[in-house]
Amino acid sequence: MAEHHQPQQLQTHPHRQQPPAASTQKLRDIFSGRGPSTVQVLTVVTLVPLGGVLLLLAGLTFAGALIGLAVAAPLFVLFSPVLIPAALTIGLAVVGFLTSGAFGITGLASLTWMLRRMRELLPEQVEPAKRKMQDTAGHLGYRTKDVGQTIQEKAHDEGKAREAART
Repeated sequence: MAEHHQPQQLQTHPHRQQPPAASTQKLRDIFSGRGPSTVQVLTVVTLVPLGGVLLLLAGLTFAGALIGLAVAAPLFVLFSPVLIPAALTIGLAVVGFLTSGAFGITGLASLTWMLRRMRELLPEQVEPAKRKMQDTAGHLGYRTKDVGQTIQEKAHDEGKAREAART
């Protein structure tokens, strides 16, 4: 079987413009026919070097961490009988302190809630309690005055009885 090849022809139309690439079209849509503003240019000029420096620092930190791990791994293996109990002790101490703090904060929150709740309920119960205390204070005042008069009368009577006994 013989394959049949047809010659390919490229047609150009001088009066038609080819569409721009997709990325160029997106940029044109963003700026809608005008160039970037001063703020946009300053933003790019500022953030690109800053991003590069931060990316460089991230790479250096990662490399340092890998080197540190490579150096420390044999030490961890050698000292693991000491390090594991120490790490557990420190971990349990931290958990204890955090739990203690959580219980303390929970207790304070509960007390604060109770105080607010009591302040909300108190205005309804304050007026009757005030009236009752005023009535009780008035009654106590009357009783105190009455007892004082009784004591005075008894003392006066006792004084007269003593005078009469002397004469």
